Amino acid sequence: MMLTLELLFLVVALLFLISIIANKFSERLGVPALLIFLVVGMLAGSEGPGGIPFDEPMIAQIIGIIALAYILFSGGLDTRWEQIRPVLWPGIALATIGVVLTAVLVGAFAVLAFGLPPLTGLLLGAVVSSTDAAAVFSVLRRAKSRLRGNLRPFLELESGSNDPMAVLLTTGVIGVIMTPDMPLVALVPIFVQQMAVGGLFGYGMGKASVLLINRLKLEFEGLYPVLTLAMVLLTYGLTATVGGNGFLAVYITGLVIGNSIIVHKKSLIRFHDGIAWLMQIVMFLALGLLVFPSQLVPVIVPGLLAAFFLILVARPAAVLITLLPWKMPMNEKALVSWTGLRGAVPIILATYPLVAGVPNAEAIFNLVFFIVIVSALVHGTSIPSIARWLGLAAPLEEPRRLSRDFEVNPDTPGELVELAIPPGASAVGKQVVDLDLPEGVLIILIEKGNERFVPCGSTVIEAEDTLLLLVTRDLANAAREKLLRREPPGDAPVSEA
Repeated sequence: MMLTLELLFLVVALLFLISIIANKFSERLGVPALLIFLVVGMLAGSEGPGGIPFDEPMIAQIIGIIALAYILFSGGLDTRWEQIRPVLWPGIALATIGVVLTAVLVGAFAVLAFGLPPLTGLLLGAVVSSTDAAAVFSVLRRAKSRLRGNLRPFLELESGSNDPMAVLLTTGVIGVIMTPDMPLVALVPIFVQQMAVGGLFGYGMGKASVLLINRLKLEFEGLYPVLTLAMVLLTYGLTATVGGNGFLAVYITGLVIGNSIIVHKKSLIRFHDGIAWLMQIVMFLALGLLVFPSQLVPVIVPGLLAAFFLILVARPAAVLITLLPWKMPMNEKALVSWTGLRGAVPIILATYPLVAGVPNAEAIFNLVFFIVIVSALVHGTSIPSIARWLGLAAPLEEPRRLSRDFEVNPDTPGELVELAIPPGASAVGKQVVDLDLPEGVLIILIEKGNERFVPCGSTVIEAEDTLLLLVTRDLANAAREKLLRREPPGDAPVSEA
């Protein structure tokens, strides 16, 4: 049957709808979204009910690179600098040294267990060496509980910044295989250049983006998301052109923008969150279409062996060795070891040998695909349970219901603070005029039950009220202390009936 434009639209729309609906069920089953999207792609492929022929590694690679750039940008945009600053150096160490150790260990296992040539084994290790940002962001932000301390920003920092090393190792080993005269040590200066240029260009483009967003004064708000979409592609393309790592650059650009004061910040974050989901669906569908399920059957046994070696030996050993200089509790190291989700990045990297014509490239691709499926099933479904078992799960934070629809002008020296008033707090039973709030603290909205309104001076604060404050940054903590401080027993004011 001839594929018309109308039929193409229909097929694409159906694949998106099926993926979104299936993702809803994945939340109930505790299965990562990436696995659902991959399965939908496989079912839609030439060997599935969909029967869509797709055997284009180059196209899948291009789709994956573009999608991953936007996913990393969104992840940086939604990451707070004050959260990752305490874990910056161990995160960078795990994103570099940890990736190398993982690649070497998996490569050695592949050589000894499967009889692969040393460079082919190292290539397999390099391809699966990094955790996947899309998978980690998705699982950690959808978990039924949050992680204590700085674990979540640490894991997100690692997953968002370890792709450059995996890309460098993969392309470097491919270069050595295809050009035998090239020594492995030649990768060291290339890595230094990629990281340095990627970091500098990412920071510079982030600052330039903030300046553009705030100074252009665009007439239509809808143009600001278009501007940031263009800046992501510009950052990646410019950085890669001058010899830097584009993935690192777009992540840092997102980090800089997300931690700066810009106009329409909340709407931009929401927009790029939607773009990140769209990119995940497109990327995983394309990668699912690329695989032929019948070719996975011969790699079931070696795939299981390699996957469990990666999960139980290589990842934990790399984490423990890399984090030796830092005094991190053993239960936290155990959780970091377990949160080694593999996803789209290894599959995208597995297309590089296919495109380059490396010997045994198809076997490597199928092996990597199977490892990703096992990792998604094992890691993705168990991280919340493992966190609770290790005593590292904390109750979910109350969602910010009021502040998400408000924005502060960048020229205003203030920020929004949302507070839920607990029983026994000093503010309970007092009128707004009697709260004695510091100058520079203003209550702009109150939620009582299902009612929201702007308060006046005679409004009485009650337990379980939610207050939205506009405060100057130096008074945020003082306002929290003033409103949430517990009254001594017997001294709490009583609200009149």
